[in-house]
Formats: sequence, structure tokens, C-alpha cells
Amino acid sequence: MSERAAPFYCPYCGDEDLRPGEEGHGAWECGACNRAFRLKFLGLLAQGLDRPDTGPETGGDRI
Repeated sequence: MSERAAPFYCPYCGDEDLRPGEEGHGAWECGACNRAFRLKFLGLLAQGLDRPDTGPETGGDRI
């Protein structure tokens, strides 16, 4: 994968006015709240998450 993934919204204010930051790869700036943040992909989990709060027996499939 050669293209970088882009966030859809700011993790602080939820606005979609984002642009790549000048601090390098993974840096983003929000025009709405004037915050800068960095995203980093850490990798894939070997076994996935064991989340006991999801599933049909606990009501995790609610819509």
C-alpha cells in the first residue's frame, strides 16, 4: 500500500476540516479546533481482540 490513509474526522472536535501537517508522515491539522495530531499504524494483532462485551449472548449485536 503506497498511499497513506487519511482520517475522516478530528479525534478532538469531530470536524472534517483536516489537512496534512507539516511535521511529516502521519501528521494532521484540524482547521476547526486548531489542533495538530499524529496517527500511526502499529500493526495487526496476532489473535485479534477478545472482547467479552460483544456477541449475541451479551446483547452486543444490537442495532
